[in-house]
Amino acid sequence: MTDGNGYDWVGRHGRGTAMEVTESELNARVADAFIDMLRCLGTLGAQIGADYGLHGSDAMALHKLDRPVTMKEFAQQLGCDASFVTQIADSLEKRGLARREPSQRDRRSKNLVLTEAGLKLRDRIIEETAQRMPWSTLDSDERTCLLSMLVRMVRSARRGPAAENTEETGEVRLSHTGRLLRLDG
Repeated sequence: MTDGNGYDWVGRHGRGTAMEVTESELNARVADAFIDMLRCLGTLGAQIGADYGLHGSDAMALHKLDRPVTMKEFAQQLGCDASFVTQIADSLEKRGLARREPSQRDRRSKNLVLTEAGLKLRDRIIEETAQRMPWSTLDSDERTCLLSMLVRMVRSARRGPAAENTEETGEVRLSHTGRLLRLDG
């Protein structure tokens, strides 16, 4: 039995009773679903950016740029090369959405700062993103559960499986609002 997207969620049927899926099959299906979700998110991000005349990477940068940040720090935050952040900064500056200014901490570094127009567009993009993302169909409890699982998986991936449950705080700070969200009830 498959759902409307071609996923066979029920797997093999065992002697007319409960459904059976091996660990290997389950892991493969989870991986397939994540790959499909990443594809969907990339397409949706590009569409939202295009709706505002931006490349998807520029829209993502606007979404993530919640405070003045050095170009180096922003590259780390986005998980990309510093030269790519330079291209993003050039594009945002060209559209009047951001500017570079000397860092207060290190005058050799430049901060990327959103302009008033950039802040307004960022707010619109965040609002539209929230409405169009696949998890917008989930209720608040389901989204909180999803976030908790995603945070746990990201922490595990960053530290390795052996460290999965160490140093758990039960909290996550939302990058676009700075709001601290408790994940453990």
